[in-house]
Amino acid sequence: MSSHSRLRTYLTVSVLSVLTLGAGSVLAQDVGRMDQIVRESTARDEFSGSVLVARGDQVLLDQGYGLANREWNIPNDGDTKFRLGSITKQFTAVAVVLLHERGLVDLDAPLKTYLPDTPASWDGVTVRHLLTHTSGIANFTAFPDYEAQKTRPATLEALIARFRDRPLEFQPGEGWAYSNSGYILLTALIERVSGQDYAAFVSANLFQPLGMADSGYDSHAAILPRRASGYVRTAGGFGHADYVDMTIPGGAGGLYSTTRDLLKWEQGLFGGRLLRPASLTALTTPQRNGYAMGLAVTPNATGALIQHSGGIEGFNTAMAHDTGSGMTVIVLANLNGPGPDRLGADLMTLARGGTVTLPAERQVVALSAEALGAYEGVYDLAPTFSITVSVVDGKLLAQATGQQALELLAEAEDAFFLRVVDARIVFTRDAAGAVSGLVLHQGGREMPAPRR
Repeated sequence: MSSHSRLRTYLTVSVLSVLTLGAGSVLAQDVGRMDQIVRESTARDEFSGSVLVARGDQVLLDQGYGLANREWNIPNDGDTKFRLGSITKQFTAVAVVLLHERGLVDLDAPLKTYLPDTPASWDGVTVRHLLTHTSGIANFTAFPDYEAQKTRPATLEALIARFRDRPLEFQPGEGWAYSNSGYILLTALIERVSGQDYAAFVSANLFQPLGMADSGYDSHAAILPRRASGYVRTAGGFGHADYVDMTIPGGAGGLYSTTRDLLKWEQGLFGGRLLRPASLTALTTPQRNGYAMGLAVTPNATGALIQHSGGIEGFNTAMAHDTGSGMTVIVLANLNGPGPDRLGADLMTLARGGTVTLPAERQVVALSAEALGAYEGVYDLAPTFSITVSVVDGKLLAQATGQQALELLAEAEDAFFLRVVDARIVFTRDAAGAVSGLVLHQGGREMPAPRR
């Protein structure tokens, strides 16, 4: 996990590109291009893992890349087991909704209905608030002492004690902030209401009905055949990822699975085998910031892109389902980094009939000094994070807050790319033709930034 967000979806939930393409037909050469895109990323040591792309029940690409274990030179494949990180959250959310269907949980009841020993400051926190990250409860994996505590085994009660006395970041329902703490509380709720531990409940009610025999809650102590080792990039190449005790992530990020099992999950969930139609609608209806219950939802021209990504020490993951085209993309990596988010977006673009250009394939075009000067300015991505664009020695440079300046290379008027990182910047103009903002395309996300 990164030092900032832990059990993350690489910092926050990464929204895959909003596509306006029609579903179209998936051609054989598109699948070849998918494989090429992943192989290029693998060759750059940006990705190591397994990938699956399917249209409905038809598997288009099912391939492993890189090594599951670098010391034994064992390759990844579709049966390799990966830690999922925050993709786990959708399983936790579905478990809670199942309990709701059974009349055991009211989604709009206060959390204290099911966990009575909660602080008074949480009296207004409902189950739905936890599911949608609108509770205001502080995220314990972002605390300064998390690195020192993540290696120590902990009970659910001990984990909750780490954040129960922290002040709310906002009043419940009045804001949005990604919180692993909320999903730890949901883990405790599932155990209290069902009378089973989280791992047993999820196995019996989600994995077994869908035939997901290669999925479960991970444990260092268990002998788990075909489990991938987790790695990080180092100055010298690769190294083993930091240790995290698997009692820590709980229902926020503790599950493992394979690409093939996760296809069964997507087919079962969106095929109506787990939830009633009304429950599935509730699960996938965004509340704030495009986030529903354990899932990010982005409407598009033909339906919606429903997805989540995840990260935990040594692993990053991305999974998306496009309701209009029926396309599913699953990318599981045993190497920390943004590779799965970017590949997930690119593969979904290709699956829906679009095109993807690799950095090495981009052609540089020359723009005049006057044209470059029009882009100079400060563009705000967030209240405390901006990109400063300037012309230095005839080159257009972009410098993000706290980072080094990088050259922007033009591929067309208003469209630029970077070679040192896989990112693009497209400038936008107002009705008068003046540059008014930019959109940063990186890691599968489109991030607009108005000009200050």
